[in-house]
Amino acid sequence: MKFRCAGLTPESIVDGPGYRYTVWTQGCKHHCKGCHNPQTWDMNGGFEADTDEVLAQITENEILDGVTISGGDPFYQAKAMADLARKIHAFKGFRLNVIVYTGFTFEELLRDANEENGYMELIRQCDYIIDGPFILEERSLELKFRGSRNQRFIAVKRSLDEGRTVALSDEELSLM
Repeated sequence: MKFRCAGLTPESIVDGPGYRYTVWTQGCKHHCKGCHNPQTWDMNGGFEADTDEVLAQITENEILDGVTISGGDPFYQAKAMADLARKIHAFKGFRLNVIVYTGFTFEELLRDANEENGYMELIRQCDYIIDGPFILEERSLELKFRGSRNQRFIAVKRSLDEGRTVALSDEELSLM
């Protein structure tokens, strides 16, 4: 499946726990003040990529712990990112977790999910979601895997099972 891509980082240690492959999606309407990727805002920028081709790159690296999908905002291309995440989870070679960064809150995504936008398709394929817009006034370099204090590191499967948002504590994140 095709999607707009801002870039690919085959090896990262800063975009989530462990050794990760990062997919940078193109397109974001949040326009957060202080965003570290404003070049990803243009919905038509970047380049066209294919989820099968990206998956092939990911599965070549046997030491990866997971894949991070960031941007831009991946939920503007939820169906394509759900396709990629589904393929990552189905790959038989090794188990990778999937983390998605979004400027939407988890509650907004659940509330606004419908067949057309594919939000639930992507949510169900996420192991974790880091949610909420970056707020420059709440920026902290002490936060693990988040840029501002309002952002949460959400355990998606637990949240869906329990019917409430389950955000991991700093203590739980330090164990990852």
